[in-house]
Amino acid sequence: MIPWVHLGTAVVPGDGGELRLMQRGTEFSIMSGPIELMSSRLSGSEKALATLACEALKDRPRPHFLIGGFGMGFTLRAALENLGPSAQVTVGELVPEIIAWARGPMAHLSGECLQDPRLTIVEGDVGDLIRSGRETYDAILLDVDNGPEGLSRAENDRLYNDSGLAAARRALRPGGILAVWSSARDERFTKRLRKAGYDVEEVGVRATGGKRGARHVIWMATAPAKG
Repeated sequence: MIPWVHLGTAVVPGDGGELRLMQRGTEFSIMSGPIELMSSRLSGSEKALATLACEALKDRPRPHFLIGGFGMGFTLRAALENLGPSAQVTVGELVPEIIAWARGPMAHLSGECLQDPRLTIVEGDVGDLIRSGRETYDAILLDVDNGPEGLSRAENDRLYNDSGLAAARRALRPGGILAVWSSARDERFTKRLRKAGYDVEEVGVRATGGKRGARHVIWMATAPAKG
């Protein structure tokens, strides 16, 4: 068996501990302790996070998408592939090494997306971008943890609690979408979204993008058509 090679370590601001970039052959993995947060061989649900939102908002002439967490770039790449030339995409990434890895050992996964003129990368907490927004975004796509709990960083909880969901609603334009990725279902979070005033659809997607493999969850939460 091909052994894993440790390529780099990043310290997550706050209490997030360390992330490790690992490689085995052509496969890459980003680990938090013993937990695999993302893998280059499982990109289907990360792509679906973008494609579902793009399809729902396809009639908007100049959409502005906010992506929380660059990861391995699968969500960003899918968004740019499905959005038109007048779209804007902002990525909020807290850990600068993630972007450095994307430009370095994993550059082939991102392709040319990091040079796309529609893209703005902001180094910092996506929560700050959300809280400062007022009808700024047509879609907010969140994949900053393994689900709506602060697994890798306790501060992420504030994205998913009542005040965080209210802030996202204020940051969305009327009828905009908050899309949240998770490795598993969470009925309490579904109820919290509805309590916050969103129209909620829970979509099951395969991690592989095919018909088999682990099933992940994407919440498609639509803000009211009128603020």
